[in-house]
Amino acid sequence: MNQAHFASPALKEAPKHERIIQAALRVFAEHGLHGTAVPPIAAEAGVGVGTLYRYFDGKEALINAVFRDTKQRLQEHLLDGLDLMHPTRPLFNTLWARLTTFARQQPEAFQFLEMQDHHSYLNAESRSQEQALLIPLGMMVIIGQRTGLLSERMKPDLAIALFWGAFVGVFKAERLGYLTLTDDDLERARDACWLAIAAQPGDTTP
Repeated sequence: MNQAHFASPALKEAPKHERIIQAALRVFAEHGLHGTAVPPIAAEAGVGVGTLYRYFDGKEALINAVFRDTKQRLQEHLLDGLDLMHPTRPLFNTLWARLTTFARQQPEAFQFLEMQDHHSYLNAESRSQEQALLIPLGMMVIIGQRTGLLSERMKPDLAIALFWGAFVGVFKAERLGYLTLTDDDLERARDACWLAIAAQPGDTTP
């Protein structure tokens, strides 16, 4: 396939570094990481393979760059302007709504982040970027548990994993054609996730 088929006019106008990251995101989201070679990414970006290697040492470096870029976008979209140190049920609803918007508006980024196999490639800088998102969410859960809003029955990181796993699961099922998500469906899923982590009558609270 020729390069003109892959690279859109908008992508061609972006700086080459950004074009390569955007192209890699598209290709990785569609084909996965292990089965994707560098030449199709270069073609999608509308650059030569040699040009791509001038910006990135190889596929592993490119995966890390894509991960940091998408994780940073998710962090900004999810947390910007929120006060996580005072957790409430409306705050939980806002986080769910923002995740929904991200998944709808940036489906390739969301699909890339839901992949598990990129973790075997991540370097220290990428893991640090991931922690920049996870640590504030973890603190929010800890504070919510201490104030009696959230149940202490599970560890904070387990509560986050449960929330993220449920959210990813319903959108992945929609992407694969197993269901169609209505607004009502998403509200029911949100409420079920809340019940899973919220303090219940009879829980021990401080």
